[in-house]
Amino acid sequence: MQKPDSLIFDMDGTLWDAVDTYTESWNLIFKKLNLGRTVAKEQVLERIGWEGSKIMQVMLPEFDEERRKEIYGDVNNIRRQLLPKNGGVLYDGVLDGLKQLAGKYQLFILSNCGKGIIRIFIDWAGIDDYITDEIAYGVNNMPKHYNMKLLIDTHQLKAPVYIGDTLGDGDQSRQAGVPFVFVSYGFGKTDDYDLRFDDFKSLTDYFMDL
Repeated sequence: MQKPDSLIFDMDGTLWDAVDTYTESWNLIFKKLNLGRTVAKEQVLERIGWEGSKIMQVMLPEFDEERRKEIYGDVNNIRRQLLPKNGGVLYDGVLDGLKQLAGKYQLFILSNCGKGIIRIFIDWAGIDDYITDEIAYGVNNMPKHYNMKLLIDTHQLKAPVYIGDTLGDGDQSRQAGVPFVFVSYGFGKTDDYDLRFDDFKSLTDYFMDL
């Protein structure tokens, strides 16, 4: 793996844990629709990082695709209301690490979340000064490998790496031709990675020493 010029971060399970808020947003919608069911945090955890279309199929099987999109839009609207107040849990070392890394690399965030969610996270965490750009699945409904290439082309990146916490993150990185850095403290598991770190400080130290 050549020395990178940029680091592209996944958000959920890599930089923070906001699963409690995500779970609440689904359950508020289920209540609004009188579906007579709730979803547990563990079930939401299993689906973190999935593309919206796949989540909709699993969470809303009784509706057609058009209605699912409407409901999922409502879910994300609720999230946009809840997240600035409730936030999530920033992983140890992330704030200081991003500050250090931004002095040496261009930093990006790329997530399979709804439109506007990354911006809320950036503002909540106070990291706007460190992040060059961000893109979410909800902007164009395209998979991560497509959006990685979009960031690469837009910012003329020569040697980016993608940093995430799931098998899917690794698969999407491979499809984009980008090295994959796995953080084991997140939500997923995989043995297919170029580098692995068990905490954010170790990741920061490694890339600062290159």
